[in-house]
Amino acid sequence: MASGPLTAEQIQQFHRDGYVFVPGFLDAEETSLLQQTCRADDVLRQNAMNVKDASGRRTSLSLWNHPGDDIYGMIARSERMVNSVEQLLDDEVYHYHSKLSAKQPKVGGAWEWHQDYGYWYKNGCLFPDMLSVFIAIDQCTKENGCMQVLRGSQKMGRIEHGFAGDQTGADLERVEEAKKVLELVYCEMEPGTALFFHGNTLHTSDANLSDKPRWGLICCYNARHNNPYKVHHHPQYTPLIKVPDSAIREYGAKSSSADKDFLVRDRDKTIRTEENETA
Repeated sequence: MASGPLTAEQIQQFHRDGYVFVPGFLDAEETSLLQQTCRADDVLRQNAMNVKDASGRRTSLSLWNHPGDDIYGMIARSERMVNSVEQLLDDEVYHYHSKLSAKQPKVGGAWEWHQDYGYWYKNGCLFPDMLSVFIAIDQCTKENGCMQVLRGSQKMGRIEHGFAGDQTGADLERVEEAKKVLELVYCEMEPGTALFFHGNTLHTSDANLSDKPRWGLICCYNARHNNPYKVHHHPQYTPLIKVPDSAIREYGAKSSSADKDFLVRDRDKTIRTEENETA
């Protein structure tokens, strides 16, 4: 097992429940810097996709493959982050992609039930040895549409996925049966808290009908041994250069996301098939 900042108990919880919370993953100064930077980031906003849920409500989503040298990249490449992920996946890891999900007050949409590996399976990843880390930029509550997970659902394996609005959603018949036997957990989080969750963990979130925003930075990783067998719009194995945790403060405020290669909708082929391309 790789060494890192997570305790044996946290690692055990991740493998048992499919997720683990790390409160204070970003300290108060780092959290404030992230909040200020992303709110003022015009490049991020200009390259965002509006993703509709099944009811037509929209969430703003900016997505990029390579971490870069801005504050988002420094967080994704920081030793505390990468070493934690390597503890959980028990291998060298690389950055699969990151995204900023912005649910605006009153109008932010829901995210349908899905597994991240439900998407990534289609990208040529043979194994679900992948995970995501959601970092709360704002306070996440039931009222503003915090994440919800089904505890232990990663043990179900991959579930079939299809379209729900603009999103890819899991087979709802199987989800409803899973909800009868697995605990539904509302992931209420303070800013700076990180939620590490397995690629097969079923998760969702409700629309934001409150008067407060719910923004989150999500960093996604793949194990080196799980290098995709085909070229897709997310990267194959690319060595990840770790940076010291101090880089979040030292370089974050000076950097820009202007050089990022953002994903645009017509390049997203994660779940696309011949049938729905012609529909």
